Amino acid sequence: MPDAPLLDVRDLTVAFRQGALETPAVDGVSFTLEKGRTLALVGESGSGKSVTALSIVRLLPPGVAPRGKALFRGEDLLTCSEARLRAIRGAKITMVFQEPMTSLNPLHTIERQIGEILELHGARGAQKIRGRIVELLEEVGIADPGERLGAFPHQLSGGQRQRVMIAMALANRPDLFIADEPTTALDVTVQAQILDLLKELQARHGMAMLFITHDLNIVRKVADDVAVMQKGKIVEAGGVAEIFAAPRHPYTKALIAAEPKGMPPKVDRAAKTILSAQDLRVWFPIKRGFFRRTVGFVKAVDGLSVTVREGETVGVVGESGSGKTTLGLALLRLIRSEGAIVFLGRRIDGLRFKAMRPLRRDMQIVFQDPYGSLSPRLSVADIVAEGLGVQDKALPYADRREIVARALHDTGLDPAAMDRYPHEFSGGQRQRIAIARAMVLEPKFIVLDEPTSALDMSVQAQIVDLLRDLQKRRGLAYLFISHDLRVVRALSSEIIVMRHGKVVEAGPAAELLGNPRSDYTRALFAAAFDIKAEAGAALSD
Repeated sequence: MPDAPLLDVRDLTVAFRQGALETPAVDGVSFTLEKGRTLALVGESGSGKSVTALSIVRLLPPGVAPRGKALFRGEDLLTCSEARLRAIRGAKITMVFQEPMTSLNPLHTIERQIGEILELHGARGAQKIRGRIVELLEEVGIADPGERLGAFPHQLSGGQRQRVMIAMALANRPDLFIADEPTTALDVTVQAQILDLLKELQARHGMAMLFITHDLNIVRKVADDVAVMQKGKIVEAGGVAEIFAAPRHPYTKALIAAEPKGMPPKVDRAAKTILSAQDLRVWFPIKRGFFRRTVGFVKAVDGLSVTVREGETVGVVGESGSGKTTLGLALLRLIRSEGAIVFLGRRIDGLRFKAMRPLRRDMQIVFQDPYGSLSPRLSVADIVAEGLGVQDKALPYADRREIVARALHDTGLDPAAMDRYPHEFSGGQRQRIAIARAMVLEPKFIVLDEPTSALDMSVQAQIVDLLRDLQKRRGLAYLFISHDLRVVRALSSEIIVMRHGKVVEAGPAAELLGNPRSDYTRALFAAAFDIKAEAGAALSD
């Protein structure tokens, strides 16, 4: 008789109750996972992936009780005692979440946080525990681990924080590792490093991995098997090669086809220049000592020049900390900078706040996180109309609502929903609201700061199509900031590659994508498009 699977989930069902209404989140899900293998749960937001994983280790909100069976080494986790479950969590089964900054305690050092999980499961002796922590940090690729023990989470990069979370998860050598979107918030290069690390650690320790993601490109790289979820159900399951080669279910086919496609609009080189900057610099002073003397500078943007024409998208790519967002804020005069900035033929780098206000109608920004950038206390109508109230105080209320309705319609939203609040919309719909807010004043230039990175791939494709359509109809100029080169390829006619505040290389997108000149650019493209290249050295310099 063959060995029983490490994890055997049978007919798992979870429902959330609100008053008399019961909403199913997971509906009769069954799957198995064997030791040493990786099963990917894929699907869009709201499909039930994370709820399935949280149900297995009973981390659901109070009052929500999963039904069915979750057999781990033959023991049902859904019916075992709390004491027994606490002994299993963190020792035999561990979990890493999507955003490490919210998972780590900001008030505790890295040493204390990893040490806590070791102590909870029986480790004793300060020196022994400290040695094990250094060993774990070394294993997950943290440079100079001994020097990092006293660091707090905010002192680490996103990739380093995620490595610390993985070190915590591996501390007690688990049999099952659950990874819930562990790379979504990371740059493509860091994402590639984390995926390689997970596969290497899995091979070394022989653990099973349940990997939750909405990105099918990641599934290709890490998983042996895949289960596709839609509306709480598994609609298709099988080996990765089999599912990708011959998907049977329409939803699986739609997911595979959802990657942003198409080409950016052809740019007229004689088109009007909307914005240009020459030798732009943003240096943040480093102050030390009792008298707070300046001892150096963080050169966030260092001597960069850019031109954006009517109907053109300039893509700005690079890793976190490369200066992409700082560049966008400087061009909009939202932070101080040095160097000439010309907008619609007028030099604006010397203008003060009051003089800039009339120009704000023609320059707008869309931020990365639509939930964080939309006020939860304002209705959609109030959010979208806010700029109208600032720029045209005399505009009658009825006219304002009509303009808002038109902006919502143009961005693919139902104008009848304008009196609802942001929490009542999906992530993709919230980003459409943010775009409508930027478009309502009919601007000439928009900075798009990672507007698709937090979205499912199918929603990403919709937003890319929307932005391309609005640009074509209105002749808009975009500065598109992103670490997702697949989206940049679909939208941008020009690309600027940034690193440490400087331009590594820049030029027409087709030329740059087809023949990158610098090692760093080649490394970025290799990580994004899964090109086999010896790029590690370029990224670690």
